[in-house]
Amino acid sequence: MYNWGILGCGNVTELKSGPAYQKVDGFNLNAVMRRDFEKAQDYALRHRVPKFFNNADDLINDPEIDAIYIATPPDSHTEYALKVAHAGKICCIEKPMAPSYQECVIINKAFDDKKIPLFVAYYRRSLPRFDKVNEWLIAERIGEIRHINWHLSKPANDIDLSGKYNWRTDSKIALGGYFDDLASHGIDLFVHLLGNIKEANGVAVNQQGLYTAMDSITGNWLHESGITGTGSWNFGSEKREDLVQIYGNRGKISFSVFSESPISIETDDNKESLFVENPENIQLYHIQNILKHLNGSVLHPSTGKTAMHTSWVLDRILRKK
Repeated sequence: MYNWGILGCGNVTELKSGPAYQKVDGFNLNAVMRRDFEKAQDYALRHRVPKFFNNADDLINDPEIDAIYIATPPDSHTEYALKVAHAGKICCIEKPMAPSYQECVIINKAFDDKKIPLFVAYYRRSLPRFDKVNEWLIAERIGEIRHINWHLSKPANDIDLSGKYNWRTDSKIALGGYFDDLASHGIDLFVHLLGNIKEANGVAVNQQGLYTAMDSITGNWLHESGITGTGSWNFGSEKREDLVQIYGNRGKISFSVFSESPISIETDDNKESLFVENPENIQLYHIQNILKHLNGSVLHPSTGKTAMHTSWVLDRILRKK
């Protein structure tokens, strides 16, 4: 039995992840932390978690805690991850792993030096709907893969328009704004499906002037296999769109990264559409795979190493120095 603690029991842990740590046999959610003591207590009472703290060090150094899930904003990931590594505890970090590739390198080294498992919550690598896409690719249902394209756009939301502070659009925390938060999921998934990327470039601008982060990004990349990729992400458009298309020499596969819309495959003689439902707690399979990894039965698809590569790609598209 592994006793887990959560640093930062905010919205992402309410349904997406927190309850899954309680549902996986072999895992126990033993403690949570939030800077606001009353909010930490409220979370613990509602989710029946035995311990709650408002100080990260108290949770990290609790002798009853074996593993820690860092679910705070990304600008604190490096600080907390290094403390968890120093404490010698298993760790899962919410994505993106850190604000920069260089910080990801530092985090990985700390866990490598201690020989401690490190995971990152790119949970789409473990979802059945994308396992099906991978199955089609492996079976060469659309022949040899040539290109992948993703367009993601959405209108400015109420917080953006109000001018209220939002760490997701603070360039000091996330230079790419929503790109860092959302595009990271897709780029990481494409690496999982099509292999590592060896070249990436992009253009990033702020078109709306609503916040300090970038709000319009375009990118292109080259997988080591020779597959090309393009993407466009705009966060001030008329409506939300989310469409990925993978082109082969005998057809194409289409799907959404975030929507639970059907995945589809189209060839010269066939068109097929398939709906694959996500679990109630969307990180459930990701967390199940952590246990399997720790027990030695499988290698987890999302580790510190894979997330570090994704951060390198994001930095290249944003043209960070």
